[in-house]
Amino acid sequence: MTSSKTIAAIAALAVVAALAAGCSGGGGEAPADLVLRSGKVVTMDDGRRVAQAVAVRDGRIVLVGSDAEVMPHVGQKTQVVDLGGRMLMPGFIDAHLHALAGGRALLLCDLAYAPLTRSQLAARLQACVDATPEAGADVWLEAVNWDRQSTSSLDADPTRALLDGLTTTRPIAVTSSDFHTVLANSRALALAGVSVATPDPAGGRFLRDGSGAPTGICEDAAGFQLKAAIPPDSEADQLKQGRAALAALREQGITSFMDAAAGEPHLRVFQSLRSSGELTARVQLALNLDPAEAIANPAQAIAEAQALAQSTARTVDTPAPAVRARWVKAFVDGVVNAPADTGAMLSPYLRNAGTDAAPRWVPGSNLGQLYYDSATLQALLGAAADAGLDLHFHATGDRAVRTALDSVSAVRQARPGLDMRPAIAHNETVAVADYPRFAALDVMATMSFQWAQRAPYSIGDTENHLGPERFARMEPSGSLRRAGARVVHGSDWPIDPFDTFLALKIGVTRSGDPTNPHSAAFIAPVFEGPINADPGLSRDDVLAAITRHAAHQLRMEQQLGTIEVGKLADLIVLEKDFLTVPDEALGRNRVLLTVVGGQPVFATGVFDSLVAGQRQQLNARAKVLSARGSAGHVIPSTVPGAPHGHGDGHNH
Repeated sequence: MTSSKTIAAIAALAVVAALAAGCSGGGGEAPADLVLRSGKVVTMDDGRRVAQAVAVRDGRIVLVGSDAEVMPHVGQKTQVVDLGGRMLMPGFIDAHLHALAGGRALLLCDLAYAPLTRSQLAARLQACVDATPEAGADVWLEAVNWDRQSTSSLDADPTRALLDGLTTTRPIAVTSSDFHTVLANSRALALAGVSVATPDPAGGRFLRDGSGAPTGICEDAAGFQLKAAIPPDSEADQLKQGRAALAALREQGITSFMDAAAGEPHLRVFQSLRSSGELTARVQLALNLDPAEAIANPAQAIAEAQALAQSTARTVDTPAPAVRARWVKAFVDGVVNAPADTGAMLSPYLRNAGTDAAPRWVPGSNLGQLYYDSATLQALLGAAADAGLDLHFHATGDRAVRTALDSVSAVRQARPGLDMRPAIAHNETVAVADYPRFAALDVMATMSFQWAQRAPYSIGDTENHLGPERFARMEPSGSLRRAGARVVHGSDWPIDPFDTFLALKIGVTRSGDPTNPHSAAFIAPVFEGPINADPGLSRDDVLAAITRHAAHQLRMEQQLGTIEVGKLADLIVLEKDFLTVPDEALGRNRVLLTVVGGQPVFATGVFDSLVAGQRQQLNARAKVLSARGSAGHVIPSTVPGAPHGHGDGHNH
């Protein structure tokens, strides 16, 4: 009979043998650099396998399995992380945001997305003026995160007269949180050369009074024209903005993103941060097309974008993050939200033919604004594909969505087999007949899930102007998914506060969270509950949208989006299990650990010690700005004919 001491000795020898084998990686392989064990590994692979542990070597995943299976990969220098049963999943991929705009933050007057009357707006702006007495008379005051829809519904659209009444002679530009409106004072209009004789630019308009004089409201391209008069940020300022954006991204668990309206400054900033070892997310750039040039000469517009794209990374299959531009961005219309009503619709917006006390909503004459026709989009699609670029559409109204789909259909029919992956962003209103066309034409629907909540920018005037039938199909993520569409998530940050888990929660429940200050439901009970009866997405759907489907949009499905052997080790650990928490708690989660290419770049809570030295210095340098801020300041591009680099924008 074997004694208990003998059994203990044999067990100890077995452990020593296992560790010795681990030092060589087992089977002659080198040991792993990083092992994450004792967790719930949600791989998001085709079979939706759930494992327990992951081993990483040289920035790539070398094993996905059990704790026992990962043990041979542990060597003397392997960093072993006990997950304590927490959920490990692929890093989030935000397929549509505006990073430099989001990073601008506290450099600007922040209106904080608050519902403000005109007098409250004036008071907030005066406070910003008073808080910067050192600013000279020629220093622009830029204010951001203005909820124009709330001001209009609570009171009325403001004009330059409101800003002219402030105690200052400084030029003022107030950007709405959807980036589609700029409110300017008379000094700003004068500096921008905007007068009664100034024509509306292609893709935008200056609102005017009865005499034809600009009111101060500048929509879409008119806003970009106005803000082109603002002195550009210095390169040092832009680097600060880039650092702040990266800090916010890694805290949110975003390991890859697409900046959806980029120009040369974005490329320069992120390549500089990569050179200095500060780049902590994989950067994909969609180069913004100038509507006037793209309409006049589509081939030339694409050729100029291609020339800029050629200076970016050719391969992104590397553990260290790279910067690549493989997309071009076209704004097909404006926004469907009142009072702008610039989203291109198949039937007119409604107008009130009655009174405020007894409204009577009838069709008006406004169909919104279509900035490109199908023929131009067809030319852009074909030229982009030939240049090795994909076209990313902005389309909010059902007519704009149909125009984009029609253009894809025509190109696919004329040139079968053409390698292109078009995506339509926003899709706030889609004709029911067009739901199945996304799958049939292999067009991705890139949605901002947080907009499927009741909010000041959706109910009220917007609901009235759309009418019951169209409002019932607002934000049709669920219907598109049921029709077979590949649904992708893009936050559109900084159009809203950066809160990824709130967005995913709304994607599932189509309602906000009254306990979350970033949710409209936090403001008042009227914003609680679902926006309409359109179906929500499943939890698997929303996680696929921000991992594997987003990787497909970025043409990185072979490298990212799932946890599989051979793929890049972009991973995140969640505080709570997203697959099991109650619906109401889906948005009350956070990322505890973010890993990019096998390197921890953000850690908090029990994992805080994993990020030390250089990474702590990165975080400290990035705190110069508020990561939840917005911007909207024009970022001039050096690409000929593309002067309107900006933070895209959409809702609220």
